[in-house]
Amino acid sequence: MAYFDAASSAPLHPVARQALLAALDEGWADPARLYREGRRARLLLDAARETAAEAVGCRPDELTFTTSGTQAVHTGIAGALTGRRRTGRHLIVSAVEHSCVLHAADAHEAGGGTVTRVPVDRTGRADAAVYAEALRPDTALACLQSANHEVGTEQPVAEVAETCCAAGVPLLVDAAQSLAWGPVEGNWSLLTASAHKWGGPSGVGLLVVRKGVRFAVPGPADERESGRQPGFENIPAIVAAAASLRAVRAEAAAESARLRELTERIRTRVPQLVPDVEVVGHPDQRLPGIVTFSCLYVDGEALLHALDGEGFSVSSGSSCTSSTLTPSHVLKAMGVLSEGNVRVSLPFGTSEEDVERFLSVLPGAVASVREHLHTPAARTEAAAPAEEERVIDALGKRCPLPVIELAKIIDEVPVGGTVRVLADDEAARLDIPAWCEMRGQEYVGEEPAEVGSAYVVRRV
Repeated sequence: MAYFDAASSAPLHPVARQALLAALDEGWADPARLYREGRRARLLLDAARETAAEAVGCRPDELTFTTSGTQAVHTGIAGALTGRRRTGRHLIVSAVEHSCVLHAADAHEAGGGTVTRVPVDRTGRADAAVYAEALRPDTALACLQSANHEVGTEQPVAEVAETCCAAGVPLLVDAAQSLAWGPVEGNWSLLTASAHKWGGPSGVGLLVVRKGVRFAVPGPADERESGRQPGFENIPAIVAAAASLRAVRAEAAAESARLRELTERIRTRVPQLVPDVEVVGHPDQRLPGIVTFSCLYVDGEALLHALDGEGFSVSSGSSCTSSTLTPSHVLKAMGVLSEGNVRVSLPFGTSEEDVERFLSVLPGAVASVREHLHTPAARTEAAAPAEEERVIDALGKRCPLPVIELAKIIDEVPVGGTVRVLADDEAARLDIPAWCEMRGQEYVGEEPAEVGSAYVVRRV
């Protein structure tokens, strides 16, 4: 098996395993106690904090260990909003933040606050100028991830941080995906991360609050972790998290160059090997190990199962792999194809042989899924005479069937004629315009229908 889903959770680093086992014998006591066992546990906790702070680029007393990256995000956002409640209740987030950030924004809005969701371009990158325009006198906090977890696009954190600093607004950076590769540049105010993203154990997150930032955690106070994280610290896991972060940083420069070459190979060769594929994410400003692409006329869940059967563990943002049957909010915000979506995220140490084997297996896996779904034959240039408008009833059909039905009849429509696709699948709103762009057809727009929506396409 080849594990290609490190962006979800990286395999436990050997250094993390060693540190965890060693700390189980020394770090079980209460670090707040003054007896020998407590002092020993305190030494381990303090050393881990110093190691993590050095990797982040902050003071040790600015760093808090939390029970997860999600907990770090929720505590960071709530604490900053509470601490700056006299300034206002306006929050700024990008449209492609991790779901835990967007959930916190939704809760803030439901509680009477206001939220501005900054859009991104087709590469998934936010514009620093748009962040600047979103700042208001009542803005309490802005949030921007350092790099996107689904497509790998890096964000202009330094530029946004400079703008926020000039306006007196703190910027919270979710650095979960990028921290293994290096510290986050710029004058940010708060930072969060999660150990299992860099090969540490799950259940350990980082929250950094710079000195001078107004911060007040709502709820009962606790004497642990400067009052920002209640409960007894999991010292063995914290020690393993800090040790593995230091270890991956030592390998980062060489591994970054190697993984960039491998992901560039995938980005270049997948469109050559598989027809009707859109590679998404920024081509240059991206993390070393992530490459994402979407395949027309492919059921994402079926493709993931096919690849799993061939020995590859990958992820997907397609709606057919989601319990909500809606496409990834990241792909939706980017306006790119979501059907047949595959995210390949290579862990440290991925071999060239595994990547080559993946490229050899992928075309057959995609072809078998397309054949099962009875996808259209290759496109022909000549169009047979037909009526001015064709109507496709795709109501009740899920991704990718509405697009498959459209592709089957488009060559029967005369140039200038239109096709009206009736669909109630949320993914159609994203996939039909993306299909038009990929196939050189004109997307006229979406119109209301008695059930679902009507998507109008003109044959070019």
